[in-house]
Amino acid sequence: MRITAINSYSTYLFHQGTNYDSYRFLGAHITVYKRKRCVRFAVWAPHAQSVSVVGDFNTWDVDANPMTRVKEDESIWVAYIPEAKEGNIYKYAIKTYNGEVILKSDPYGFQAEVRPAKASRIANLKYTWKDGIWQRSRKKYNSYTSPMLIYEVHLGSWRRGAKGEELSYKDIAPLLVEYVKGMHYTHIELMPLCEYPFDGSWGYQATGYFAATSRYGNPQDLMHLIDLCHQNNIGVIMDWVPGHYCKDAHGLRYFDGEPLYESGNPMLAENPQWDTMNFDYGRTEVQSFLISAALFWMREFHVDGLRIDAVANMIYLDYCKEPGQWQKNKYGGRENLEGVAFLQQLNSAVFKEFPNSLMIAEESTAWPLVTKPATDGGLGFNYKWNMGWMNDMLRYAALEQSAKKYNQNLVTFLCTMLSQKTLCCHCLMTK
Repeated sequence: MRITAINSYSTYLFHQGTNYDSYRFLGAHITVYKRKRCVRFAVWAPHAQSVSVVGDFNTWDVDANPMTRVKEDESIWVAYIPEAKEGNIYKYAIKTYNGEVILKSDPYGFQAEVRPAKASRIANLKYTWKDGIWQRSRKKYNSYTSPMLIYEVHLGSWRRGAKGEELSYKDIAPLLVEYVKGMHYTHIELMPLCEYPFDGSWGYQATGYFAATSRYGNPQDLMHLIDLCHQNNIGVIMDWVPGHYCKDAHGLRYFDGEPLYESGNPMLAENPQWDTMNFDYGRTEVQSFLISAALFWMREFHVDGLRIDAVANMIYLDYCKEPGQWQKNKYGGRENLEGVAFLQQLNSAVFKEFPNSLMIAEESTAWPLVTKPATDGGLGFNYKWNMGWMNDMLRYAALEQSAKKYNQNLVTFLCTMLSQKTLCCHCLMTK
């Protein structure tokens, strides 16, 4: 993966919300500086008084490796550290406006420690891909006219080892591919793999948007799994959660001591029912962060599509909120105008670079034009996930045979949904 310079152009685009390569200049990158091999650390922390890098390479000494403000952009801090090496763990020690020093993992980190440890880990993303035939086939691929059968899988519980232990990405790869091929699925959908601290969340409350969870191995191990799927003509869709993130202290919340990735308005920033934080979609740097993350998984991990979780939480201001917990938009409505605009921007950016990708909305309401292009006023997705299919089919299967003929609507209800291209967990229906 190439890295880019931190200069006036890259930072300008970052602040415009259109730097979709922001992970190439922010985060920890192994490079050469002044003829010395080192790691370049860069972090966006506009409210910080000072920032330093702490890790196992400097015995977590806050004073050992101070960062300096980038001359082109004082909201970004940088440090070049020769002592840091691949595999080292690190955090940013941020002195807030109030003088408190807080330790944060890297928002752009490529790997993290295995929970319950919380530090980021210096990693490279080098990998020799063998899915060239698959990638070339994607240029002619038309999902609207091709059969699609999707297998949804949570890697941590799908298969366990002899002693009940979690299997690694590499261990599970041949087993999963064999099963999926034998069942004639065309795609797998991996439940969230962005790094997350709490097992019980299943990955739907993330901290690392550029880090594949270390529960199952390193980044190259996940690449191997995806590569093997592609070599066996199996597409890979990943659950991705840009709708909210967890409150854990080492994560994005109050990253530099002030609201940064979330809104400064608590009614917009918090999701009380889920006890999570909502992204501030109107902040341009957050737009660069999230859209870079979406493209990151497609570019660096060859993911074929993203299933965007909890879209309703992104487009409604009152979603999962009681009266008094939300406020109307400037037109007096409950629509999150900034969230809608962000999804349009996200989908437009993805389809510009990956025109045959799958962008799937997990959207639980009757919001119109979910799968219409953003240029036509739609949200810009090309599919909508059918959330009710599983429950309807399980109810139908559980009925006595004599009762099935009176409940055919549980099966045929899908046929009334063809006004939008609709994906089920295990099947596809399109116009």
